[in-house]
Amino acid sequence: MSSTVPGEAFDWFSRETLGQGITRLWEPHVHPYFRSNIFHVRGRDVDLVIDAGMGLVPLRPVLGLQHGKPVVAVATHIHVDHVGALREFETRAGHRAEAAFFEDMADEHTLAHLFRAQPEAVGRAPNEAWSPQRFRISPAPLARILDDGDLIETGDRSFRVIHLPGHSPGSIGLFDERNGDFLAGDAIYRGRLVDDLPGSDMRLYRKTMERLLQIDFNQAYCGHGETIDLSELRSIARAYLDKPSAS
Repeated sequence: MSSTVPGEAFDWFSRETLGQGITRLWEPHVHPYFRSNIFHVRGRDVDLVIDAGMGLVPLRPVLGLQHGKPVVAVATHIHVDHVGALREFETRAGHRAEAAFFEDMADEHTLAHLFRAQPEAVGRAPNEAWSPQRFRISPAPLARILDDGDLIETGDRSFRVIHLPGHSPGSIGLFDERNGDFLAGDAIYRGRLVDDLPGSDMRLYRKTMERLLQIDFNQAYCGHGETIDLSELRSIARAYLDKPSAS
């Protein structure tokens, strides 16, 4: 792909350098409910792009990728706000429970229809021709199907796949056990945890919270909002577990 960055992409994304080769990007003009995080992890031999935003403008050109260096794009789950630009990357990975859904990116799995129905889907159109009614996610079949416990290697870092269902069937996190970086996807973040979407399962979400309480990490990079530390993650998980269970 050309290194030229399309004009509309220059100010579409905001970014924050988090250290240890990790950059967080997000789309400030997207409705807050759909405004997710994209993480670029620069590895020695392989770069990781974890989640891919809405795909309203090209993502790959703004990442500053090194020409010829392999890139693996990992989807933490199938929802619209995390897979929009996944098609821009040749090597794509996601969990087995949702693997078939990437073949066609149907609304029933991505929930893209919820974005199209949002009255204020974007605060500013990404380009003059854009309209929510025409918004679709391009199919992006997976090159690698992930299971709990699998490792994703960058040459100098090793991320273990942790299956964290509840928000969606195939939700995952990536954990670098050596240095304590935990990329949590939508399993946990500040604010109300969304457990009432089609495909959500509150019983499984409670099991995920119990599992998260057993993980020792330094920083959790969440699918939405700011980075949280171990203490805050455990507080959020315990608060979820303290809620009355659905009958």
